[in-house]
Amino acid sequence: MNIKSQTSSEIVIPFDAAKLDRLMDAAGIDILVATSKHNVQYLLGGYKFIFFAAMDAIGHSRYLPVLVYEKGKPENAAYVANRMEGGEHANRPFWTPTFLPATWGSKDAAEVAVDHLRKLAKPGARIGIEPSFLPTDAHEVMAQLGNSTKLVDATGVFERLRAVKSRQELDLLRTASELITDSMLAAIQWAHEGSTKHQIIDRLRREETERGVQFEYCLLTLGASHNRAGSDQAWKKGEVLSIDSGGNYHGYIGDLCRMGVLGEPDAELQDLLAEVDAIQQKSFAKIRAGALGGELVEAGEAARKASPIAAYTDFFAHGMGVITHEVPFLMTDHPVKYDGVDAEQPLEAGMVLSVETTMLHPSRGFIKLEDTVAVTESGYEMFGERARGWNRGGA
Repeated sequence: MNIKSQTSSEIVIPFDAAKLDRLMDAAGIDILVATSKHNVQYLLGGYKFIFFAAMDAIGHSRYLPVLVYEKGKPENAAYVANRMEGGEHANRPFWTPTFLPATWGSKDAAEVAVDHLRKLAKPGARIGIEPSFLPTDAHEVMAQLGNSTKLVDATGVFERLRAVKSRQELDLLRTASELITDSMLAAIQWAHEGSTKHQIIDRLRREETERGVQFEYCLLTLGASHNRAGSDQAWKKGEVLSIDSGGNYHGYIGDLCRMGVLGEPDAELQDLLAEVDAIQQKSFAKIRAGALGGELVEAGEAARKASPIAAYTDFFAHGMGVITHEVPFLMTDHPVKYDGVDAEQPLEAGMVLSVETTMLHPSRGFIKLEDTVAVTESGYEMFGERARGWNRGGA
């Protein structure tokens, strides 16, 4: 089934197609095949099919959205969708001129995509795929394209395409961060002596959901423990709370960490959080368009090593946006396994960073600040910057 949503002259592409064409040309890729939900969502301008928002599995297979894009020829783009997505298209037509709502699983999605690819691919064409997001049965189907075509890894092309955020994307990331901050503050203020970690996490889930954020996770510590998993551990008077949460707002991630205390923070706690913040501030001071990505890491690391809390403190910075770790990649295998290939590359205005300093204090517990920062021409803009001090529980 092939539904034409619009003619070629009416196509409105929701991403920077010229940039994508340049990236494909540099990578020697003729046609892209997106199969990850996050990249399909990005290429479709923010759309995600609600039926499979939480889980991909159905019957013996899984949902596999596929978007095909030929370099320089958006009129040949196609979206291979689940059969139920015809209703979504009727309400808000997808930009791709070819819409194919004909699948239920990964193998038949690949078969439909290959049928379309055979109309486009010239002999020897290089087809860019997402290896980490292409099931084995779908890969086997695509590998039978023939005509001397070759499947190549296009992960880097997608990453670079998403690296610099548009004004609309920055607004979504700002809103996500603000709503996560509001939700964490509300959960801290709600929590009281005797509240368990499970109860506080459930409260945060409710606060985020009521604000229109899709709750994804909460990493929570109480007291001297460094264990961030949910449990029946209860909050006690005088103890600290570390709340680190990620939520999704219209496809963009909010990911921050803030601190709470049940009672009034003593002088030691005030000093410890001030040391964490000082490391953060040294790193922030190096953020601006044109500065090398590694400069902010070097500044943060230098401040950490010079701090009295160095022995039990870690500094980390990474890019974020549609997913929690994306361009710029600033550190190698720390802690997520990838190469810090952007440490020697200049930051660009519109890139978004997560900067985090984590202290595992031997007696006072887990003390951390994680902030979301957008790179600007002259410096940076922080999203969700409130409540970076000690927030009182049971307020």
